[in-house]
Amino acid sequence: MSVIDRIGALEPGGSGPLYLQLQQLIRSAIQRERLAPATALPSERDLTERYSMSRVTVRRALDGLVEDGMLERRQGAGTFVARRPEASTPAGGRVEKNFALLTSFSEDMRARGLVPGNEWIARMQGAVTPKEALSLNLSPGSPVFRFQRIRFADGMPMAFEASTVAGYALHSLDDVTDSLYDALRASGNRPVRALQSVRALGFDKEQASRLGVAQGHAGLFIERRSFLTDGRPVEVTHSYYRGDAYDLVAELSDP
Repeated sequence: MSVIDRIGALEPGGSGPLYLQLQQLIRSAIQRERLAPATALPSERDLTERYSMSRVTVRRALDGLVEDGMLERRQGAGTFVARRPEASTPAGGRVEKNFALLTSFSEDMRARGLVPGNEWIARMQGAVTPKEALSLNLSPGSPVFRFQRIRFADGMPMAFEASTVAGYALHSLDDVTDSLYDALRASGNRPVRALQSVRALGFDKEQASRLGVAQGHAGLFIERRSFLTDGRPVEVTHSYYRGDAYDLVAELSDP
């Protein structure tokens, strides 16, 4: 089987920008070990013809994977799957998430010596939905910001996050680059407390594809609703974490 066959085909009618669809297809092939370390990828021209997209689009997809450390370019030779050993979790281990601390994903990863990363799926501004209005205590028609992204640690997909933030808490979509909480801190609206709930689930086809695992893979769904010092809810985030990558821990005390 050729390398391009091992990468596979794009789903008909797939959602999101083409470069992200191709990027996720290659990422999934690497994560599922259909592409071994040091495997040479087809040329940009071959990928352009195979997936019916422009060379600029193909290069953008590959650039993102190079930045994440999953691919490497060799002068005069082409693009290859990175030689660094890739495990199903960073450094071959699991990440402990302290469920009792109000920290961001980026802060959690940096505290463990890992490099956090993002793959943006959507960044939108619009009017609050009835469900969001209830969670954020906003009036109908109030503006909100919505962010959807895949979160990485040392180049490995760890979680998919969908966040809705009250419009008054940020100046614009561009405020958020890597860390949402860093952006909220800069605007003077970093939350100080949160309510979280967690439940186990099996990833559906779309969730599994985004995180480079098989459909039905064990996952954790975490809903966070965070508040400002004056009690106003400012953010609601739905996160889908890989169950093989996370351990949730909390310190308990006798009341």
